[in-house]
Amino acid sequence: MTDTESLAERVFVALRDDLMWGRLRPTERLAENTLAGRYEVSRTPVREALARLLADGLIERRDRGLYPYRPRVDDLENLYELRITLELRGIQRLENADGRHDPKILEPELERWREFRKSPPTPDAGIVKEDEQFHLRLLSSSGNQALVTALEAVNARIRPMRMLDYLTEDRVLATIDEHIDIAERVLDGDLADARALLNAHVDGSRQVVIQRAREAMAMFDVVMALRD
Repeated sequence: MTDTESLAERVFVALRDDLMWGRLRPTERLAENTLAGRYEVSRTPVREALARLLADGLIERRDRGLYPYRPRVDDLENLYELRITLELRGIQRLENADGRHDPKILEPELERWREFRKSPPTPDAGIVKEDEQFHLRLLSSSGNQALVTALEAVNARIRPMRMLDYLTEDRVLATIDEHIDIAERVLDGDLADARALLNAHVDGSRQVVIQRAREAMAMFDVVMALRD
């Protein structure tokens, strides 16, 4: 990694954390020159960081520039319903056919999360990408790539608010344990229990994310009221 790339990565992480923790107001325009002063860098790494955050959906383009993403709770509810449907279908299709998940895909993923159990990652918004990989590999091991493609599209839309799900140690540890339990049940062929665990796991994430989305919207409403 070059010095320029390292600087851009540092700005990306710092800006992402400021967005996650609400240090930047929902109504605050993310101007390159202002952010360059905030992080004491030139505008180039800021521009690169903003491009990545825009691609991840953590910021959005409005009439006058870039702003922090504003969650829409109704959209999240609908997208989580779709996510649960897709993920459970991956197990159901094999459960109904008395089939097996592909161990070549799922076993390495299970080992990856067992390593996380030995050395848990620090709570951070970036854990969402690790979590997404688990769910995509689990679904891929069921043998229907169309389901995987659909889940990738859902993930892209809910990712900005899902990053608020991994800011506490207990949520990280719970996710690790639940992933391991689900994968072990699937590989053992205990698909009914695996499906129930997966449903509870995703629904637990839904509840946390929806609650934090409501809190973020409440903060946005307060800020807008003060401006008026």
